[in-house]
Amino acid sequence: MSLPFETENPWKTLTSSVVYDNKWIQVRHEEVLNPSGGPGIYGVVHYKNKAIGVIPIDDEGFTYLVGQYRYPLEEYSWEIPEGGGPMDEDPIEGAKRELLEETGLIAAQWTKIARVHLSNSVGDEEGFLYIAEQLTQAQQQPEDTEQLHVARIPLKEAIEMVMRSEITDSLSVMGLLKVARLRGI
Repeated sequence: MSLPFETENPWKTLTSSVVYDNKWIQVRHEEVLNPSGGPGIYGVVHYKNKAIGVIPIDDEGFTYLVGQYRYPLEEYSWEIPEGGGPMDEDPIEGAKRELLEETGLIAAQWTKIARVHLSNSVGDEEGFLYIAEQLTQAQQQPEDTEQLHVARIPLKEAIEMVMRSEITDSLSVMGLLKVARLRGI
């Protein structure tokens, strides 16, 4: 089934100025004409990295979640292994790096399962999700900003955690539900 859609941009940008910039994000304030022709404003968050998420699945059907305190939320969060990858890097390389850094796992088999946009009403962040299989354990290599706990749990239980809203991170929710659909769980 093909859905009808418009491909032309109905918005008109009148002015654009950078109001904040660091090595991870840039925020622009834009004066616009909205699709009906009325004046308005838009705040746009430009991300300087790709979002990368990995659902590792071992030979026994277990997955690995990473727990950490998320500063912006002011709460603890269980998530799939994830992080950022430079724009000029192939996302699979970022996935391999994040899996090793956060869990100490190395995967021999990789399957890309999704390309996603994480909050397209205010930002341009693009994410990529992978399944990692045929796992071997190596040494975890967390970044200085990460105080991580790794949990090995049945994949089905991780999916149930999503359904109970115990996992709320968007990449994790999308990735685990996509795996559930692909695997018939």
